[in-house]
Amino acid sequence: MNKEQTSPVTRRDFLRTTGAVVGATAVGALSVERAAFAAPNDELKIALIGCGGRGSGAAAQALKTGNVKLVAMADAFKERLDSSLQNIKAQAPNQVTVTPETSFIGLDAYKKAIELADVVILATPPGFRPHQFEEAVRQGKHVFMEKPVATDGPGVRRVLAAAEEAKKKGLKVGVGLQRHHQDGYIETIKRLHDGAIGDIVSMRAYWNDGGVWVRNRRPGQTEMEYQVMNWYYFTWLSGDHIAEQHIHNLDVINWVKNAYPVRCHGMGGRQVRTGKEHGEIFDHHAVEFEYADGSRLFSQCRHIRGCWSSVSEHVQGTKGTADVGANRISGPQAWQYRAQRRRDPYQTEHDNLFDAIRNNKEFNEAFNGAKSSLTSIMGRMATYTGQVIEWDKALNSEMDLFPEKLAWDALPKILPDANGFYPIPTPGVTMIS
Repeated sequence: MNKEQTSPVTRRDFLRTTGAVVGATAVGALSVERAAFAAPNDELKIALIGCGGRGSGAAAQALKTGNVKLVAMADAFKERLDSSLQNIKAQAPNQVTVTPETSFIGLDAYKKAIELADVVILATPPGFRPHQFEEAVRQGKHVFMEKPVATDGPGVRRVLAAAEEAKKKGLKVGVGLQRHHQDGYIETIKRLHDGAIGDIVSMRAYWNDGGVWVRNRRPGQTEMEYQVMNWYYFTWLSGDHIAEQHIHNLDVINWVKNAYPVRCHGMGGRQVRTGKEHGEIFDHHAVEFEYADGSRLFSQCRHIRGCWSSVSEHVQGTKGTADVGANRISGPQAWQYRAQRRRDPYQTEHDNLFDAIRNNKEFNEAFNGAKSSLTSIMGRMATYTGQVIEWDKALNSEMDLFPEKLAWDALPKILPDANGFYPIPTPGVTMIS
């Protein structure tokens, strides 16, 4: 069964209900450049947009897929681009032809880098993803983009519209939800779809760990520079950790269900990570998602050290249970995935994308990427407000988190007070349109 067919909002519904806003503007503007095609042995030129650790890793993996060269790079910060370039060159010196003339710095540098490539890797902070994906599709380029693909409803709508245009142009789009390319997950979920544990009645998903890095404010930074550098702690950039990390687990459950949730409610807050350096995001979320068949997903994610840690997905059926991440089924059809050699899913997702590009196979993960991103966004909306959030409300929300103007001297929409603290969402008080 196709995920797109079981979504509460189909692509046809989406274009009918929200296309008046996005379709008349973004889609019309996207149909400018012709799509790019490659013969099996053609050299493919890559541009890396976003030169942090994940972007550098994705570029290195793309270079392992065959006749591929990295020809252009772009990042908001020069030091990060220079470090990434040195790192990638050390791994694949004969496949990197980036020069000072094809290295672009700044918030709009991605446009110039995209022009030089056949395939674009988008690995900037997630808040930038919708605009950059639109531009890559407009220019007729194949895309690999990291997850989440958006941080708010307007961003999701932009990605869905661009995904439609990519489909029309025959462009191939990969999304960094690498479990879809992980052999153990693939085989486990196939067995669940084949009825190994009967009807699925409830699910649990966790991303509980100690949290990630903190980058302190530097002397002389503008507010925009600080937030972009410290992007994980600002919702417009990261989507909060429920979107940036927990999306992996939520996406697995959507895959298991062949569907997306119709509504959710939950609770969350900041209990431990409450410093100025932690921006505006919560340090814990607990969300109950409901699917159209009445089954429930009980979801937790936490960034607090010294607590129980788990990154996993679990499924209860009428005839057994499954620990999906451990690739294990319990019950009458008990089973454990075993393989002498396990492929690296981060590499495999690039292998599969480039194979699709070279052999013109259907490959567009943007639709699922957008809808699993929306799953995490609606969970955040529920914890920030304390309200029940319906799928349609999340998709059609007009709460646009992106700054009115994107420039180093412009102001983001969320600003610190006189003591350097940012306003924190308050359940029961915070409202989302």
